[in-house]
Amino acid sequence: MIVAPKIRGFICTTAHPQGCAKHVAQQISVVKNRGPIANGPKRVLVIGSSTGYGLSSRIAAAFGCNAATVGVFFERPSEGDRTATAGWYNTAAFEKEAQAAGLYARSFNGDAFSDAVKTEVIEAIKADLSQVDCVIYSLASPRRVHPKTGEVFKSVLKPIGEVFTNKNLNTTNGAVTEVSIEAVQGDDIAQTVAVMGGEDWEMWIDALLDAGVLAKGVQTVSYSYIGPEVTWPIYKNGTIGRAKEDLEHVQRKLDAKLAGIQGKAWVSVNKALVTQASSAIPVVPLYISLLYKVMKDMDIHEDCIEQMDRLFRERLCSGNPQPDETGRLRLDDWEMKPEVQAIVAERWAQVNTENLAEFGDFAGYQSSFLRLFGFGLDGVDYEADTDPSIAIPSVVVSE
Repeated sequence: MIVAPKIRGFICTTAHPQGCAKHVAQQISVVKNRGPIANGPKRVLVIGSSTGYGLSSRIAAAFGCNAATVGVFFERPSEGDRTATAGWYNTAAFEKEAQAAGLYARSFNGDAFSDAVKTEVIEAIKADLSQVDCVIYSLASPRRVHPKTGEVFKSVLKPIGEVFTNKNLNTTNGAVTEVSIEAVQGDDIAQTVAVMGGEDWEMWIDALLDAGVLAKGVQTVSYSYIGPEVTWPIYKNGTIGRAKEDLEHVQRKLDAKLAGIQGKAWVSVNKALVTQASSAIPVVPLYISLLYKVMKDMDIHEDCIEQMDRLFRERLCSGNPQPDETGRLRLDDWEMKPEVQAIVAERWAQVNTENLAEFGDFAGYQSSFLRLFGFGLDGVDYEADTDPSIAIPSVVVSE
């Protein structure tokens, strides 16, 4: 079949297997070209490993630190003439590259929130690696079934207190419009915290710790975002922000729990980037388009792989993690430079549909979005007949 992008809103419902493989190979090249990461972990568990920051974390660990990796995700294989999800193809490509490099890689496809998946992963670690010395938590999901109660929680992207109205970007046609988002109602905050807060991260670390599969000196990292003031009503001060506050609370609890094995928990605040998760947040795509333009002009733009390579190379493994005053790692440091934010803020006040190409990098935004699904990469014949059925060699599928 010929695989073409089919975009519905902020989702692409198709993915290109060869394109995804090319994207993975490019990320591997970035890490390898920067040389080995000294003092890196050698056994790494990545929870949420198939796309975005989680995928790049797994790549940086494997090809920068020469680490054995275990990946956990929830993706869909191909079925008939329906392609698999991008994360499925990404993982298949990653495992092929890891195998060629002589690196251990094992993957689990299932509900990472469940006790069953945690148990399966722990048993695999015991059998194959004995312990892990780094745990990356990078789950992004709109819903969660609580493993103890069975209750289903659903997250929402809403401001707290009052309706929020601001500029927004139609990512299909490039129109700069206005969006209004209704404020939280009922238990919206609690629901969002239950999905996107720190409880499941803590459950994973508790389970791993109780099973004895966390090595002495283990580090665990979960990812967050703060951003500029223009995004705060829908992010930092909204429902997501409350979830991220909970994440930081859990980070402090995990520090105490890991002290007995000289371990450390971190929250890493990363840069705004085009990911499947960020594309769904109103206001953020327009901000990213403006930000990309400024950071590319200053030659300080990073994508997921550059961010995660820098996380391992300069923070987790350097002996000098450089936390901020609240103990967070700040990989958004280049984004939040005053000179960057001053230009973005000035352009935000002026941007409209007509001048978007001048003030922003909408073409770069669209390109980054399509690349997430394996489209628009050089060296891939998108007119060629493509078999969508690609296997992940090691995958364990949990019901």
